[in-house]
Amino acid sequence: MTSQIPFAIDFHVHSDESYDGHEPIELILEHAADIGLDGVVITDHDEIGESLRAAELAPEYGLVGIPGVEVSTRHGHLLAIGVEQRPDPGQPFMKTVGTVRELDGVAIVPHPFQRSRHGVHKRHIKDADAIETYNSMVFTGYRNRRARTFARRRAYPEIGASDAHYLPNVGKAYTEILVSPDTANPTKADIDGDDLVDAILEGRTQIRGKRTPIHKSTVQYAKGAVRKSTYLLTSRTPLVPTVPASMDRSR
Repeated sequence: MTSQIPFAIDFHVHSDESYDGHEPIELILEHAADIGLDGVVITDHDEIGESLRAAELAPEYGLVGIPGVEVSTRHGHLLAIGVEQRPDPGQPFMKTVGTVRELDGVAIVPHPFQRSRHGVHKRHIKDADAIETYNSMVFTGYRNRRARTFARRRAYPEIGASDAHYLPNVGKAYTEILVSPDTANPTKADIDGDDLVDAILEGRTQIRGKRTPIHKSTVQYAKGAVRKSTYLLTSRTPLVPTVPASMDRSR
């Protein structure tokens, strides 16, 4: 039986391409390598350019390259992991999940049920590939416990991530993925993003890390709120487009 190789990946990190991000991808990649991660996925809000560039640069830092994006669906945010094209924002949640799969990616629900952070309500999570059951940016453990209970009752694979917008928060929480390579005597260099995606879908994940200190979370939220307000004032497209309940056919 082929032995499993553990990979430490932070699947939810924002760069300065996000309206509320701060760090260039080069610093994020360098920091991820320094703290012992095997990879980091840049998931900027509705932007994928820097994530694609980060995935291309990752091997220079000894990391596996995986692109991604945090998509603003009509019903909340969705992480599209392993895609090379951004799904259109503002679409119904399930339609976006379908698009992610068509792009050979994994659809992960981040910080579910947290409406202040555009988390998807449970009534809309009828299907997904995985649930982020540990987000290091929560103030208390209640939201993570609720997400974990939801995922386990429905047999969803579980993901842990930092949701970092500042460099020191990268890797506070991450996912250890157990990859079973097909080759004999494999090394980490033989593993690519597709192998990791397959391992997630098969549920070979373990959550590692801890919550970001509350004072750091507070700073990130406060500055993010200011940047979000500025973004909304200068952008014609809302972060989560909405429609009247009577017109929402996806309910």
